[in-house]
Amino acid sequence: MKIDLNNIDELAWEKMSSLLPCTVQHALTGEVLMQAYMSTEAIKESLASGKTTFYSRSKERLWTKGESSNNYLWLEGIYSDCDNDALLIQAMPDGPTCHLGNRSCFAEAPKPLLHELDSLIASRKGADTNESYTASLFAKGLKRVAQKVGEEGVEVALAAATADKDELANESADLLYHLLVALRANELSLDDVLEVLAKRRG
Repeated sequence: MKIDLNNIDELAWEKMSSLLPCTVQHALTGEVLMQAYMSTEAIKESLASGKTTFYSRSKERLWTKGESSNNYLWLEGIYSDCDNDALLIQAMPDGPTCHLGNRSCFAEAPKPLLHELDSLIASRKGADTNESYTASLFAKGLKRVAQKVGEEGVEVALAAATADKDELANESADLLYHLLVALRANELSLDDVLEVLAKRRG
């Protein structure tokens, strides 16, 4: 269930010694950012301020992520699991989440697949065009990149019209790849598109 001021008491506080484990997830990408603990007061403070606040077991007090670094986690929602003894927070990070400067405290874990691809495409700008198809696309300029998006879009439409599921899946993968190249060629990223979709959802 989504947690608000009216249902905090329904959580299994006694079962968990008044502290619930909390996993923080990037609200747009789904990436896991960190894990901490929340008390009743931490939830109330998070809901009131919009800044995700936890209970620090080492400091033995409420702790707002970003209180010293300004790298806040802006709260989007708090959700309980099926047993009401664990929490999931969706938040928008304002800078790196990890105190080591990484985007996530799980720095070695891969990004969500499309974001991993988006980062890889971005890294190929300026690479050797003889060794990278992506680099060669960037080198050919915006018109060629846009043309490839159009070509792949037509192929997706044709596969869909003929109900060729295997071809549709393959052509859709090609379209997504070339779309990400087009975004990066225009100094945009997948996150820019997700932000538009999030606003439309709201």
